[in-house]
Amino acid sequence: MFTACTLWLCFTYITYVLFYNLGFQEALVHCQKTQPPWEFLLSASRTSLQSYELSRLSHAANLRKEISALLDQWLEENASAMLARWLMEQRERPPQAPEPASTGEAPLRSGHTVSDNFFADRAVSPAANRGPS
Repeated sequence: MFTACTLWLCFTYITYVLFYNLGFQEALVHCQKTQPPWEFLLSASRTSLQSYELSRLSHAANLRKEISALLDQWLEENASAMLARWLMEQRERPPQAPEPASTGEAPLRSGHTVSDNFFADRAVSPAANRGPS
């Protein structure tokens, strides 16, 4: 299962790729451009045109299924790679000093919250984030 952070990173990457065309310069898919058979189409009967239309719609539907499957696979691969990168970065961090033993004070009064764990690498002190107590 993916965490919200991993999914956010994945969607951010997709946004950059789609809007800024990053990462697609290396391996572009070669699309076979086909020109419609104009002479046939201009002289074809209504039944032939309907058959041609259905064959093109069927081909388009098949391409859409392939694209969907490739997109799903691409998302999975990128999410796995980003997870590996995140794990490497976590291992490179210096270990944090253990917190002193609790003095029996309530967790809310000690100034420590769950978000402090998530943003532990920030230089700002926890008290500065919450304003006056």
